[in-house]
Amino acid sequence: MTGRRLTSLLAYVTTAAAGASLLTGCGVLPGATGGSREPVTVMTWAPDQTRATNMPGMPAMAQTYARWVNAQGGIDGHELRVLTCNEQNTTTGAAACARRAVREKAVAVVGSYSQNGRAFMAPLEAAGIPYIGGYGIAEDEFTSPLSYPVNGGVAALVAGHGMQLAGSCDRVSLVRPDTTAGDRLPELLDSGLHKASHRGAVDIPALEDAAEYTEPADRARSRAGGEKGCVTAVLGERTQTFFDSFRRLPGQQGEKRDEDSVRISSVLGSVDQPVIDRTGGPHSPFEGAFVTGWYPEAGDKSWAPMRKVIQEYAFADNRVDPADAGVQTTWIAYTVLKEVLESLRKDTVTAEDISHSLDRGERIDTGGLTPSLRWKYEDMLGAPGFTRIVNREVTFQVVRQGRLVAQKPGFVDVGETVLSAP
Repeated sequence: MTGRRLTSLLAYVTTAAAGASLLTGCGVLPGATGGSREPVTVMTWAPDQTRATNMPGMPAMAQTYARWVNAQGGIDGHELRVLTCNEQNTTTGAAACARRAVREKAVAVVGSYSQNGRAFMAPLEAAGIPYIGGYGIAEDEFTSPLSYPVNGGVAALVAGHGMQLAGSCDRVSLVRPDTTAGDRLPELLDSGLHKASHRGAVDIPALEDAAEYTEPADRARSRAGGEKGCVTAVLGERTQTFFDSFRRLPGQQGEKRDEDSVRISSVLGSVDQPVIDRTGGPHSPFEGAFVTGWYPEAGDKSWAPMRKVIQEYAFADNRVDPADAGVQTTWIAYTVLKEVLESLRKDTVTAEDISHSLDRGERIDTGGLTPSLRWKYEDMLGAPGFTRIVNREVTFQVVRQGRLVAQKPGFVDVGETVLSAP
């Protein structure tokens, strides 16, 4: 082999190895300091390629975040190593991810999604590993002393959604998963509806992973009535399937939607901008729908830093959609981690260091995406089952011309509404 060909081959191999390291989040990334401070290992998990809700954008956003901070020299001199895990929407999958986090000495689990709180929190608690900014779907996220939620979870969304619907709907049908987590939703929605002396919603449990929803859709429409009635579905990824069945009901397809027709609604995570885009944009069945979210609408200027990072470091990974609620939650969770690590100013960081810093009241500024976050005892809502909520604010949005936009500006405090739920 000639010298020139050997040199070219070595250059190719070196470039390929560096690229592999960059994509996996392992090894020393370009721009890392390489100094005396130890790398920090964290994990992000979420279900992917399952029959129920999938959140592939969350681990993808975590890897994008790692590429960004490591290109800037790490976080306070620490290279950020991100492990990812497919939680599979099962208790065994969630427990396996948690055990792997323990085995690989992760100092935190950050920006993750799992409905299986009992399965993953027990291993994390035994190892003292904090859970920062989970999606807010599991009750254990709001009761474990090692959980630090960045939003009010599904509880805040559904309670707030009741408040949003109370002024516009005479009757409300709620279609929700026939699961333990879903059993709490009617009480939370009713607590919001009752703020306006509104009657409670009609509760319609449905399979979380059904292929079609004709029967519950028909029940929901008939119970909501035709005049100022509302049908709300909170079925995660299957919400789109439900409203497709709803749209196909006899007399529903092509029906003109006006102020006297049945109106549809949901919450962020069940309906978001990517879902609206996939289902037709301005011609989507979600046009005119009410949606309650945790954060400002995707076009808000507060998201500009995240959008810039995605544009420069996601490398055309289409899983990282800046309008996706999971991606947004992961960005905020890693913002918390970054501020905590910078405040510690230690060469070696442990899981205990991070949890102690948060327990002592480190206040986190998320750049207007949430209120400032702090997890001291006096900051917590203390609602039964949701004691660790510190962000009790939501946003009211509506779909107009295919875009989720603010129905009213700013945040709405739903703390008292969640507290009033049975």
